[in-house]
Amino acid sequence: MTDDPDFAHAVPAARVLRRARGRWRLVAFVALAVAVLALAGRFALPGSGNSDHVARIVIDGVIATDPGRLDAIEAMIEDDAVKAVIVAINSPGGTTAGGEELYDALSRLREVKPVVATIAELGASAAYMTAISANRIFTRRLSIVGSIGVYYSHVDAGKLLDTIGVDFDKVQTGPLKAEPDLDDPMTGAVRQSLQRLVDDSYEWFVDIVAERRGIERDTVLELADGRILTGRQAVAAALADAFGGEREAIVWLEQQWNIGEGLPVFTHYPPAEDGLAQLLRYAGGQALSLVGLGGGSTNALDGLVSLWQAENLVD
Repeated sequence: MTDDPDFAHAVPAARVLRRARGRWRLVAFVALAVAVLALAGRFALPGSGNSDHVARIVIDGVIATDPGRLDAIEAMIEDDAVKAVIVAINSPGGTTAGGEELYDALSRLREVKPVVATIAELGASAAYMTAISANRIFTRRLSIVGSIGVYYSHVDAGKLLDTIGVDFDKVQTGPLKAEPDLDDPMTGAVRQSLQRLVDDSYEWFVDIVAERRGIERDTVLELADGRILTGRQAVAAALADAFGGEREAIVWLEQQWNIGEGLPVFTHYPPAEDGLAQLLRYAGGQALSLVGLGGGSTNALDGLVSLWQAENLVD
């Protein structure tokens, strides 16, 4: 034994610290277990025992092509237990190809089962393209809707590369191959080529809005200048049908299709995200959001984009 008074005080302090750490570990474990159980209830696997239900598919974040999501939609088409589908949208849009993929897949689904879209905070650009595939669109009065349009963005880093002494050279088969280039300003010919690309995608977008929403094409063109609308404005312009969310969607299914009364609503996920993987992804996303890192990045998008770009719009 030592007679050092500092050591005598340090020993019980260390014991208290160990006990405190043990208690915090127990609290953390219990909190994690409660969270997992709560999430498990929220993300119950759909169609257990092939019981009849209304399916929910969530479209959030930045939209891009997704084979797994297509598989989930195709499974809903084939699943007799799925009586109707709610498409829960909260997205600023994404790539035009990703929006087209969702529009086509949900249109196939709509041919065999009623599909209702609900727009939460955001249903813009490619997300609005997704919404119009539904039989009916519900939006909150102050949701952001619309932004019908397409763009292509390009960074000219030539001056920066010159500053740091980096030079690129290439051999190409034609003047438009591999254009626009990172280290060269966009030429008139390249700009015209890209404008034709954007215009062709835009014309298709306008056409399907006019067709699906039953609006004269000239009227759609007036709205399709990239502007965003509130849900109130969208309903007034016939870009959406009614105010509300999932509860109103279920009431509409009951009244118009005699579907949904008493049926549970289950979220369907891509096969790779069923069960624990989905719980962990959701929990991880919530954790990132708490430290300001949530949300999909738009920086990695390549090609034609139909995306409303606004950061942190809050009241």
